[in-house]
Amino acid sequence: MAKLKVGILISGRGSNMAALIEAARSPDYPAEIAIVVSNVASAAGLKTAQGAGVATAVVPHKEYPDRESFDRVVSAELEKHGVGLVALAGFMRIQSAWFPTHWKDRIINIHPSLLPAFPGLRVQQQAIDAGARISGCTVHFVTPELDSGPTIAQAAVPVLADDTADTLAARILRQEHRLYPLVVRWFAEGRLSVSGTQVAVAGVPRGATLLFSPAP
Repeated sequence: MAKLKVGILISGRGSNMAALIEAARSPDYPAEIAIVVSNVASAAGLKTAQGAGVATAVVPHKEYPDRESFDRVVSAELEKHGVGLVALAGFMRIQSAWFPTHWKDRIINIHPSLLPAFPGLRVQQQAIDAGARISGCTVHFVTPELDSGPTIAQAAVPVLADDTADTLAARILRQEHRLYPLVVRWFAEGRLSVSGTQVAVAGVPRGATLLFSPAP
């Protein structure tokens, strides 16, 4: 059976991109990374992808008059490589409504909080400032509303009394690198189905939690 072709969008170092590339090295992994696209030519993740033999492309957003014009060029690049799933991995661009609508139920993102808590930026500091005792990461389908698409799975970590934004971010990132490849596997295996705001995973009992709670 042909493997699912995944396109990854990055703006920086692409650590989640690297985790997906590493997962795809396994012969039994049902997806392959077909293309990595960045809006930043100097993004460190591009060299990582190239070193792993993955095709890359740069689409500088400043060269386009509006978000949708840029998004359409990115989309064409993905489609040129036969992409069936788009994975955002530190892609620091707010997309036009056209992009997630065009890729509906075929675009996912990983966010470093337990959504719907702490959307947007500086989320680790948001969690600390709010006195949260638990934080984590969320993989969700992307919709036109920022950080609001249907949740697929989450991983929780404790917020420790002496945490800084950096120490909390590092603890969450370790779980991001575990969770994102798992969700891409589920998608590639055809196990995800979306109904409104709810996502079901075939093989997981109805009502079972998809909150992973590893040791700190």
